[in-house]
Amino acid sequence: MYQQPHTNVKTWRPVVLTAGLLFYTHSPANHIPIKLKYITNMKQILTKITNGEVLTREQTCQIVRHIADGEYNDVQISALLTGLIMRGIKVDEVLGLRDGLIETGQPVDFSPYRVIDIVGTGGDNKNTFNISTCACFVVAGAGYKVAKHGNYAATSTSGASNVMEHHGVQFTADSNRLRRSMEACNFAYLHAPLFAHGMKAVAPVRKMLQIPTCFNLLGPLVNPCRPAYQLLGVANLNQMRLYSSVYEKLGIGYGIVNSIDGYDEISLTGNFKVKTNTMEKIFRPADLGLPTVRPEELYGGATPDEAAEIFNSVLENRCTENRKNVVLANAAFAIKVIERDKDINECLAIARESLESGRALTCLKTYVELNSKNL
Repeated sequence: MYQQPHTNVKTWRPVVLTAGLLFYTHSPANHIPIKLKYITNMKQILTKITNGEVLTREQTCQIVRHIADGEYNDVQISALLTGLIMRGIKVDEVLGLRDGLIETGQPVDFSPYRVIDIVGTGGDNKNTFNISTCACFVVAGAGYKVAKHGNYAATSTSGASNVMEHHGVQFTADSNRLRRSMEACNFAYLHAPLFAHGMKAVAPVRKMLQIPTCFNLLGPLVNPCRPAYQLLGVANLNQMRLYSSVYEKLGIGYGIVNSIDGYDEISLTGNFKVKTNTMEKIFRPADLGLPTVRPEELYGGATPDEAAEIFNSVLENRCTENRKNVVLANAAFAIKVIERDKDINECLAIARESLESGRALTCLKTYVELNSKNL
């Protein structure tokens, strides 16, 4: 992979990899930079993909750097994305793309906290209400630090950014404001376009292709604060297997949920599967002492205003019992990711107390006050 010098290299040892350079020690002139033979020529990349070869994590990370630097044109990027779709993306390639997007994006330092993100992959075409965003405030109300990474809706009426904006929130990438929010209400919202600069470079191509690409998989993985924990909802079991392999290599605490009837969250419309660092199990709603929910009860509304009203009704504890139960179930499994030794019913009780006591609503109100556009 590397182009080594023609002198005696047996005693040379690579120690630092940065900016496409490999530095060696124990050389006649210590720390001589040697250009890496990264596969950055698009023809070579596409040849490897069409031959069924798998790119390494380092190679795919480097590709993202080149995309962010504008070194590939739209036709080349389109060919790359199409090739990965047709061949099928592999775990190390997902990790490399994720590394590159975080590296080329705006970082967020939440190192004093061990935060959790609750997110779905989207694309299940179910148009449910903002379940994961509601669950975030329930978890925050229970005293856990939550860093929600989200965006505008792609297939539903209202995404996390839509509902935040509806409440008058001014999105920010300012680290001081984000930390102040986390300290005040255990919650910070990271509006994805402010952070993922590498995503902007591929946006025109993704729009032109009009089909899902590997970048659709990356949204849940590129939270710029690199959360210690994540609860992820996926729409199918193939995604569950892929993401679990990714999380295992990242070494974070995770829970992945999938409702067997295709929801990318715990819908309580039937059985659902949960996979974490320590267990893999199919649950019934009755296992949580909860009734089965009809799909129409999860409807997210026809307009952003209607979606915001549903969101508010949940956190104000005036929604239907089944809507509340769905949010509590998702919040409970998020708490379970953090509190591995707690029983899921104990986690459910913690979530219920947060919502019914009004603490979840207080978190929302405090967050909105701190981040209002009027400030």
